[in-house]
Amino acid sequence: MTRLTILEYPDPRLRIRALPVSDFDADLGRLIDDMLETLHASRAIGLAATQVDVHRQIVAIDVSHGGDAPQVFINPQTLTGSAVGLVEESCLSLPGIVDNVKRPTRIRVGFHDRTGAPQVRDLEGLPAVCLQHEMDHLRGILFVDRLPLISRLRIRGRLRKRRQETSDRAGNRTASQARP
Repeated sequence: MTRLTILEYPDPRLRIRALPVSDFDADLGRLIDDMLETLHASRAIGLAATQVDVHRQIVAIDVSHGGDAPQVFINPQTLTGSAVGLVEESCLSLPGIVDNVKRPTRIRVGFHDRTGAPQVRDLEGLPAVCLQHEMDHLRGILFVDRLPLISRLRIRGRLRKRRQETSDRAGNRTASQARP
């Protein structure tokens, strides 16, 4: 298995809408295994294929405490949702950013498993919220897009400052390496 590179905001590839999966073959199986490896290595609970620059409708989640209960959803669609709540979210593509988002905390989702068999599952709590977060990625939506404007502006400022600090540190290293 291979650990995949995770795209980080503001990478424009995070805004690409994923296409449905139609071939349930060995290549798909390898991609799913690589996504699960990446998910677990990142110590995260969810990963969408879009985040690893594969624009196909594939989501991997594992909300177990030991990382031993992975679930894969291919071509997921929310069939019903209820019990909207305010939930805390973060994202591998926005490291260090945490905020509260309104989402249904109970959903019924239709999807295909890795063999292509259609499935329907009811999810509640963290699994429901995590899956919706990852499904947003498949549509090119980041969780910060769901925040009020003032929160989005605050986050953009923090990200801009972080990028500038990173750029300044890289420039200082380059300048110091250039000295005789």
